[in-house]
Amino acid sequence: MKLPQTLEHIRAALLRRGRSVHDADDLVQEAWVRLACYEGEQVVAKPEAFMMRTALNLSIDAHRSSVCHGEQLMVDEVVLLDTAPGTEAIVLARERMARLSLGLGRLTDKTRDIFLSHRIDGLTYQEIAQNHGLSTSTVEKHVAKATLQLTSWMEGW
Repeated sequence: MKLPQTLEHIRAALLRRGRSVHDADDLVQEAWVRLACYEGEQVVAKPEAFMMRTALNLSIDAHRSSVCHGEQLMVDEVVLLDTAPGTEAIVLARERMARLSLGLGRLTDKTRDIFLSHRIDGLTYQEIAQNHGLSTSTVEKHVAKATLQLTSWMEGW
C-alpha cells in the first residue's frame, strides 16, 4: 500500500464532501487506527478501500451526530460575556425604584394617573384628555407637574 498517496486521496475525498481540513485529518487518522486494529485480527485484502470506506462512514456518522445533537465547539473558541448587572447595580436600581415609588405616592391621584397613562401606557395627551374629560393643555400641565416633582424628588439618586 502506498501510504502517503492513499492518505492524501482519502483526505481529498473528505474535503470534497464538505469536511474541514482539521476534521478530514482526524477522520483519516481514525480510519488508520481502525485498520490497524482490524488487521490484528484478520487479513485485509484491500487496505486502501477499507480505509476509504471507514473514513467516509466516520464522516457520515459525524454529520448525523452534529445534526441530531448540534455542533460542538471547543471551549477555547468561545468567549462568554456576562451581561447581567452586578450585585451593586441591582441593589442601587431597587433603591431607586423604591424611591420613585415613594415619589409617585406623593403625587395627587389625578396627576399620578395622567402621568402613568402617558409614560407607562403610552397614551397621547389627546387620548388622556378624552378619557378624563380634560383639555389637552390640562393634561400637559399634569404631566409637566409630575415630571418636575419626580425629578426633584429623585435628584441625587
